[in-house]
Amino acid sequence: MVEPAPRGPRCGDLLHVTRDASVQFVRPLLFRVIRVHEDWHTYHGWLWLDGYEVDARGDAVARRSIYVRPAGLRWLTRAPRPSATPSERSRPARRPA
Repeated sequence: MVEPAPRGPRCGDLLHVTRDASVQFVRPLLFRVIRVHEDWHTYHGWLWLDGYEVDARGDAVARRSIYVRPAGLRWLTRAPRPSATPSERSRPARRPA
C-alpha cells in the first residue's frame, strides 16, 4: 500500500519512486533509504538519497544514489516480504509427517 509523503525521508524508509519524484524514473522502483544527504547543496525542494533498489521480494538488487523531489515520493506502509536467506534456500523442503 502506498501513502503520500508524511515527512522527509529517513534512514530505513521504503519508498516508491516514480516520475513524480524525478523525470529520470520512467520505470518506477522501490528504494530503501540508508542515508539522506542534507549537507549537499541542491536546488530548492530537491535532495540526494543513498540506498538500495529493492525487488518485489524485498531483496536489495543495486546500491544507488538518487536525486529526487521529496514531494513526489510515496512511502510504502508495508514492505515486500523478504525472500529466504541463502542457507534456507539450499535446505531441502520439509515434508509433512
